[in-house]
Amino acid sequence: MRAAWANIHLDALAHNLAVLKQHAGGARILAILKANAYGHGLARIASELHGVDAIGVARLNEALALRNAGIVKPIVLLEGFFSADELPIFAASGLQPVIHSQYQLAQLEQAQGLAQPLRVWLKVDTGMHRLGVAPDQAVACYRRLQACANVQGEPILMSHFASADAPDAAQNNNQNRVLADIQRQLAAPVSFSNSAALLAKVAQHDDWFRPGLALYGVSPFAQHTGADYNLRAVMSLQASVISVRDVAAGEGVGYGAAWQTERDTKVGIIAIGYGDGYPRLAPAGTPVWINGRCYPLKGRVSMDMLSVDLGVDSQVQVGDTAQLWGEHLAVELIAEKVGTIAYELLCNVAHRVALEYN
Repeated sequence: MRAAWANIHLDALAHNLAVLKQHAGGARILAILKANAYGHGLARIASELHGVDAIGVARLNEALALRNAGIVKPIVLLEGFFSADELPIFAASGLQPVIHSQYQLAQLEQAQGLAQPLRVWLKVDTGMHRLGVAPDQAVACYRRLQACANVQGEPILMSHFASADAPDAAQNNNQNRVLADIQRQLAAPVSFSNSAALLAKVAQHDDWFRPGLALYGVSPFAQHTGADYNLRAVMSLQASVISVRDVAAGEGVGYGAAWQTERDTKVGIIAIGYGDGYPRLAPAGTPVWINGRCYPLKGRVSMDMLSVDLGVDSQVQVGDTAQLWGEHLAVELIAEKVGTIAYELLCNVAHRVALEYN
């Protein structure tokens, strides 16, 4: 019997990659592993992705952790470099920055003494209005990268859909139009699609796809689960039942006696809480899977434990395993109950939760 752990199903990861590659046709795959591979373990997941062409992360420390773990695949930094001081590290480690601003471009042009020129990506703001050079500056910026002595090879043109999870949104067509106009002038390789855009075929053209969430078996679309797209959950978050007790009707359970039992019942205590990344604001009724059926969460989630209403006739015993989300209980469903998104639940799994790969 033990506290919280997460089973990471490597066969499901391989299955999901195969499904996504079918959607991608012959295009290349930039697998997104930022935020500790969405909580699944950065280095181990990277080591299992034999069929991808490159890996994408957000921060330099993530990229260096992969290099230190022996990962030799191309690594793309989705936010590029934060200061010119990082450029020698990029060059020495063979990292590829996304250039998304004029100041980054100028710093790259002015850099001296780099161990080798860098392969780079140029991000264009086609409507997300977060990162990216303005569309009317994109061609000139691309030409400057082509002429830059610190750049090797052909830069890859990229952008990001703001509403790919709503495939019929007019904004998608507008963004497609903007990037297509730029690409026609440059004849450059293009990367536009994340998981949602890949599954819904939102982009007009992609040479590189950038799946993240879907790699882990999770749907990017509301009211859908990964299973709807033949994807399998990679993470199963689990914990032991550490107490089963009889509680009379009208008794309060947990902090603030927030749950008042309506009838005589059995209460199961599960060894997981917000200290493990399970959301404190999960409402009463959020399902917890034990021995083939779901039981409702009741009362307040505490740091290390939560309570479920087992019912008076339950056969659940101390030592049984509860699943909070995973192969038997879609994380998308839990996110909907909590009022958040699956991304947040996965990324919030705490470091004290052991990741067990099988």
